[in-house]
Amino acid sequence: MSNLRTPLRRALGTGSAHSGTGHWWAQRVTAAALVPLTLWFAVSLWLLPDLAYPTLRGWLAAPVSGFLAMLLVAVLAYHAELGASVIVEDYVHTPGTRLSLLLGLRGLFLVAAGLAVFSILRIAFAAPVS
Repeated sequence: MSNLRTPLRRALGTGSAHSGTGHWWAQRVTAAALVPLTLWFAVSLWLLPDLAYPTLRGWLAAPVSGFLAMLLVAVLAYHAELGASVIVEDYVHTPGTRLSLLLGLRGLFLVAAGLAVFSILRIAFAAPVS
């Protein structure tokens, strides 16, 4: 069986769309990053004495906890956007509709991640509740 790719394509290692490899790697790297971040998040919440607002505020006010919570949100939003865009690219065949959905999804995930990070910062920097 002969290889139908040109020598240049074989040397560059790109496929017909020229971007599949980068997207594939981004999906895998974010998935790998989500494993320890999610485990940290679950274990951290489990170890808290309670889930009352003052306790969570104190937990998010700690620099490491606040940073890792925002990192979890950012990586999760990017990973979800990558996965949703693959679904749209695979199943929506009308170019205008596909572009609209891809832009809408990117905006939706960006707004959701922004609101989550804003909420974390607002809780972390709120005045302690007595």
